[in-house]
Amino acid sequence: MPKLTATDLDVSRLLFDLKLCADLVRQFTGWLETDAIATCVTDGLVDRFSCAFARIWLVNRDRTALCLVASSGLYTRLDGSFALVPMGAFKVGKIAQHCIPFLSNRLADEEWVKDREWAIDNKIQGFAGLPLMVKDQAIGVLAVFSHAQMAPEFLEVLQILSMSVTGALASALNHQGLMDKSLAADSLSEQLANILGRQKLSLLGTEQMLSASVTHLLVQTAQQLVGLSCHYCRLVYEADAVTLEAMLASPNQTLAGDSQNPMLHGIAATADCLGGTYKAQLGSNQKVIQLRLRLPYQTDLLASANGPPTRNSPLSEREQEVIKLLAQGQRDRDIAERLYISERTVKFHVKNMLKKLGVRTRIQAVFEATQKGWLR
Repeated sequence: MPKLTATDLDVSRLLFDLKLCADLVRQFTGWLETDAIATCVTDGLVDRFSCAFARIWLVNRDRTALCLVASSGLYTRLDGSFALVPMGAFKVGKIAQHCIPFLSNRLADEEWVKDREWAIDNKIQGFAGLPLMVKDQAIGVLAVFSHAQMAPEFLEVLQILSMSVTGALASALNHQGLMDKSLAADSLSEQLANILGRQKLSLLGTEQMLSASVTHLLVQTAQQLVGLSCHYCRLVYEADAVTLEAMLASPNQTLAGDSQNPMLHGIAATADCLGGTYKAQLGSNQKVIQLRLRLPYQTDLLASANGPPTRNSPLSEREQEVIKLLAQGQRDRDIAERLYISERTVKFHVKNMLKKLGVRTRIQAVFEATQKGWLR
């Protein structure tokens, strides 16, 4: 049996890496969310190709800087010293500015390396920085770091991968632009009418701008009323508060007791946190239940007490869009349609939001973000 030559092994390795690359590209094909695509790519480079770590930056809208959107391997945080790289600064910014790929297998010896001791201590030898090009300009940069030197064949794989990544990110950015034009939310009364049925809702007064937490609770209440045989509902804008009144026909009289009804108990507790009131009682004819939820317009009391709202949100731009729609009571399917992404991607962002905000539920996430002033 003839022995395999070094050339044969190189070709076999290239074919194997191309197969891994194709599998990775297939995984994010059709996705329309930039952060999810970027994370899939950097995770894949670390998991499938044993890279030390990989990162993707995207150029911001005014093309003054690059924003780190994905980081996998040794470093996973997105808020470090390279979270925002000015265009033309450091090697990443230069790659984006001049659109010239850069490859090195002696990273510690490169003059541009900010901390050579870091490269030596972490045994980083290989570096590949590739601009993600659309026409004549970069929309981002893919950077890959490796412990071992990168073979020429692997660099070819990276260049092929970068083209697929660029196409996917460009499509996602185009859809995001379309989404931005149609993101304006319906008024609260329209949202409630769509949930309850237009013949069941009446509007009294002129609609006011409400905080995200108030809107979320009112929409959530309407969703609960759908399952409680709600026959009539009235949304009233008063001088200093908004009130949702409903009449329910139900033989279960325990609905009139806040503490005895698990479906409405959460609404009562949240209303109390927001400085509002909730009351449910039997009507005079003993056949209907009258529900009244009253919430003040200004409910971000904790944020106000702690000073100006915090604008340095840990959430990404897309996560901000998702949580704002959650605050409006939108379901995963509705959010996916509005943002032109899949329901799986919505769940991906919700999971990240809960982790970043240190909460367990979506309601807690909306409340936390509202208190910090991130949803105004």
